[in-house]
Amino acid sequence: MSLRIDLTIIKPWVAAGSQVLDLGCGDGSLLASLTAEKAVDGYGLEIDAEQIAACIARGVNVIEANMDEGLSQFTDQSFDTVVMTQALQVIRHPHLVLEEMLRIGKECIVTFPNFGNWRARLYLAFRGRMPVTKQLSYQWYDTPNIHFCTVTDFEALCKQMGINVIDRQFVAERNPDRHIKAICPNLFSETAIYHLSKN
Repeated sequence: MSLRIDLTIIKPWVAAGSQVLDLGCGDGSLLASLTAEKAVDGYGLEIDAEQIAACIARGVNVIEANMDEGLSQFTDQSFDTVVMTQALQVIRHPHLVLEEMLRIGKECIVTFPNFGNWRARLYLAFRGRMPVTKQLSYQWYDTPNIHFCTVTDFEALCKQMGINVIDRQFVAERNPDRHIKAICPNLFSETAIYHLSKN
């Protein structure tokens, strides 16, 4: 099973045999891979009916629920790891969901598109239009993205909320970005990947 690059990067951060909750799990690819390779006990949370059907077809345990309505159905520390990939920017109150993730999980993993990437900045500066790229593939009028977050924004939020960054990785698929992303991730990374815990 071929996974997106951010999903491949986070797999080593998930312990074998652990309890995992995947928020906005999509078609269940990550959970299916973690179950097959690491024997995790996993559940996915998803709102889209087609994606839920894809999870079921893959044999992934999935719950139909809206993250924006809270995660009160889960008790404190009921999971080892709570994962949310490429969904931070589409939820109404990201800071509240992060807080809930760290209430119900001992650790959490978050990935999101970096809207501070220099290509997005140039697109807006020179074309005067919202950028449309491989990572940001929607037009301004049909995008599910409602919060345009950069690496610097996210790090400031973690500091404000007392969230500990265990590890961070940055993805850039094109040159020269892929070779220099470590120098200034806010400028050169396309996707940010964070492994977090509560201080």
